[in-house]
Amino acid sequence: MGPAAGPVTARYLVYFQYLGTDFNGVAAVRGCQRAVGVQNYLEEAAKRLNSVVPVKFTISSRTDAGVHALCNAAHLDVQRRSGQAPFSPEVLAEALNAHLKHPAIRIVQAFRVPGDFHARHAATSRTYLYRLVTGCHRPDQLSVFERNRCWALRAGCLDVDAMQEAAQHLLGTHDFSAFQSAGSPATGAVRTLRRASVSPDPGSPFVLAQENRLQFWNLEFESRSFLYRQVRRMTSVLVAVGLGALMPAQVKVILESRDPLGRHQARVAPAHGLFLKSVLYGSLAGGNPASVQQEGKETSGWPKNLQLETSSPKTGGLE
Repeated sequence: MGPAAGPVTARYLVYFQYLGTDFNGVAAVRGCQRAVGVQNYLEEAAKRLNSVVPVKFTISSRTDAGVHALCNAAHLDVQRRSGQAPFSPEVLAEALNAHLKHPAIRIVQAFRVPGDFHARHAATSRTYLYRLVTGCHRPDQLSVFERNRCWALRAGCLDVDAMQEAAQHLLGTHDFSAFQSAGSPATGAVRTLRRASVSPDPGSPFVLAQENRLQFWNLEFESRSFLYRQVRRMTSVLVAVGLGALMPAQVKVILESRDPLGRHQARVAPAHGLFLKSVLYGSLAGGNPASVQQEGKETSGWPKNLQLETSSPKTGGLE
């Protein structure tokens, strides 16, 4: 294909990851010198693309200060000058990575998408992972490589069976007002929680063999969308069940109360244990990262007539 005859605007879907420790959330912070969001760095790097119109990232899933992302997503438009062909997804991803000025941010993959594609509205699934560790009586007992990556609990164990029983009350379509923090832009609190699981982690590779008193746990939640701090509030309640402060049946009572100011549901799990694990798009053939697509098992039913250019082989919110 030869050079474009006139200015052409190309829309891209990019997947990116970050350690949230140093950021005031993923969203850009405007007019503040001390606080900065991941988006600030992404758009600063995008200036080097020399787009005719400044590049703005539309983020799929908002995350709070301290929250991490194994895989978030955003769309952006790049308009090249007359006579210049659009960047290939490979070149776009490499260029952004080359000009990112923070080592805790990385572009994972890029795709060309239709001009009306919207990274936030088109997402069909979001999965959050919350990491816990038990048996950590003092902060200095946790590996330096795990600090700010999990919620360290002093308790030596959790009643995981009770937590799993309690999680069942959260599954399905409900009004989750009881688990929503103030400041949410959502106009309604009804959400459908497709999955809520509690499972032991085989173990952190950063923990020495002689520190086997520590046990890591993973909580995972999947929905199309979440309310503001919903995952962290649900995690806090499930941990209360695991510690014996709540009975599993009380979680249903809390849910049905729709009261966000109750004693237990008002508590919010620390941000640093939370990871946005995946964002999936069921309508885009090949438009999900291979690793996430394989985990989600959501490759069937995609329209075959929607073709994307990708930056890798086609092998495969709000918190």
